Amino acid sequence: MLCLANADRMAVALLLNRYGLDLVLTAPQEIIPGSYWGEAEAGLQGNRLYARLDTPVHSILHEASHYICMTPERRVGLDRDAGGDDLEEAAVCYLQVVLADELAGVGCERLCADMDAWGYSFRLGNTHAWFSGDAEDARAWLLRQGVIDEGGRPTRALRL
Repeated sequence: MLCLANADRMAVALLLNRYGLDLVLTAPQEIIPGSYWGEAEAGLQGNRLYARLDTPVHSILHEASHYICMTPERRVGLDRDAGGDDLEEAAVCYLQVVLADELAGVGCERLCADMDAWGYSFRLGNTHAWFSGDAEDARAWLLRQGVIDEGGRPTRALRL
């Protein structure tokens, strides 16, 4: 599992900053503020994404994707639980894979493998199969919201 300690932290911080998110590092073994799952999983409070060096990159991208995909009203009071419906959650999962390609040394294949190892589950059995063959609804949602373009690339915009 690729953790922040083994990724380009500056590239991660710059990616998050494009969306108005600040990456805040917490000390080793410290409880991560705003973490939904606890342990080393990333946390969200307002426009701050909290992580430790042992936080998996997939967790950082997942929480960032929640921030990007939520309504402005939900962003204002954000503390730990991003909310949203099932389709939005699917869009979040899709977007985190798209964002992985924005980071050298991460990419789609690596992120999908890490998502599988963490325990994400999809109808087709694994993340990559879902992403490439069963996620048209999530892709369409992101396109409608202005988060990705027709080519499936991130627009660097928050949900409309």
